[in-house]
Amino acid sequence: MPQTSVVFSSILGPSCSGQVQPGMGERGSGAGGSGDLVFQEGRLISGSLEALMEHLVPTVDYYPDRTYIFTFLLSSRVFIPPHDLLARVGQICLEQRQQLETGSEKTKLKSFSAKIVQLLKEWTEAFPYDFQDEKAMAELKAITHRVTQCDEENGTVKKAIAQMTQSLLLSLAARSQLQELREKLRSPAMDKGSVLKAKPPATQKDILGVCCDPLVLAQQLTHIELERVSSIHPEDLMQIVSHMDSRDKHRCRGDLTKTYSLEAYDNWFNCLSMLVATEVCRVVKKKHRTRMLEFFIDVARECFNIGNFNSMMAIISGMNLSPVARLKKTWSKVKTAKFDVLEHHMDPSSNFCNYRTALQGATQRSQMANSSREKIVIPVFNLFVKDIYFLHKIHTNHLPNGHVNFKKFWEISRQIHEFMTWTQVECPFEKDKKIQNYLLTAPIYSEEALFIASFESEGPENHMEKDSWKTLRTTLLNRA
Repeated sequence: MPQTSVVFSSILGPSCSGQVQPGMGERGSGAGGSGDLVFQEGRLISGSLEALMEHLVPTVDYYPDRTYIFTFLLSSRVFIPPHDLLARVGQICLEQRQQLETGSEKTKLKSFSAKIVQLLKEWTEAFPYDFQDEKAMAELKAITHRVTQCDEENGTVKKAIAQMTQSLLLSLAARSQLQELREKLRSPAMDKGSVLKAKPPATQKDILGVCCDPLVLAQQLTHIELERVSSIHPEDLMQIVSHMDSRDKHRCRGDLTKTYSLEAYDNWFNCLSMLVATEVCRVVKKKHRTRMLEFFIDVARECFNIGNFNSMMAIISGMNLSPVARLKKTWSKVKTAKFDVLEHHMDPSSNFCNYRTALQGATQRSQMANSSREKIVIPVFNLFVKDIYFLHKIHTNHLPNGHVNFKKFWEISRQIHEFMTWTQVECPFEKDKKIQNYLLTAPIYSEEALFIASFESEGPENHMEKDSWKTLRTTLLNRA
């Protein structure tokens, strides 16, 4: 069935196993407060929030591992707003700077300043959205102002800060423009159906009139998927944790508008499912409906071969909707062997074990790939979100001693980082605007209209269906 809102609905239930794996990478202990950090086999697994913040800030002899920077910056928003974290980072920097100034070690002071700028550069590149907040931008300016005071001779630090600031402003401007574009390109409105005229005129174009090659349609769907999923950012995904956690009252809840990209991508899945059902149900002749079903089965199969599991699942969901599934006479003419294989891959038993095996295979192929074509991995987004959410729910944020359960956040970060790697793959297929325009703008029937069209194609077979049919006809007539 089509998904509902990925962030605020009950679909984020306990349907997946979330085994936490050991943290990624070994961390140095050069940062202050390391006594409050706990390591296991060289891996940071917990620590007080204060110690974790201090572990983020460089010293003259220490720079945090990039994996730690990403993981902590991503997960910290569950406990503290980014602008407050930035203020604390600035305070720690100031304390270290004062110590270096007291010692009159200008060389070390310059080295320290360069490392601070590098940290800020990584932050602004990985999470530019944090700096849309005026408080965060003010803190950034305050920190950079302090570190430039030691760079009066050659200006290298000032130059690095200027480049960082320019890149940040460009990123924020681009994202703002993308947001405006998304508002204009909201999901197509549901076609409520023209009263009882659920069937289209014989001359009206359908998907087969636009594209009759399953591979080409699968490639265009992949284009759309990659374009839409590329608008999702790590902090958007972390909203799943921030919004759902009811135990940490001091957490950063974040701005609800930041979940728009998640909901927009979720809506795309629903629209594709409903489009598939519409294309099948609106066909008048059984022979053509059979061809339409077989065509979408082939498209789903090509999506699977490409690694586009999200479109594949949406197509299968569309064909499993009740108005389509009840067309027994039509399905009896369909060669269902391919469809059975697809449903086997998406079998929900054992926590979608078959799908996860296929996803793992696609992931391994992507990691060893030499071409963009082999790098494509588009997971079923609904299941990915469930995994993140369930991983969050079955493991506490804090350990009994009050430490942050950083082992948990290593795993969440690992999964999100892997997802972000997939979203950055450039689509290698030639874009067909005509096909994409149809996929994105073709009228979609409401659930009521789908049932009317389905009953007109194959009449009600039992008393329940007859009652439903009469009720729907009456409802649509009253609206007219």
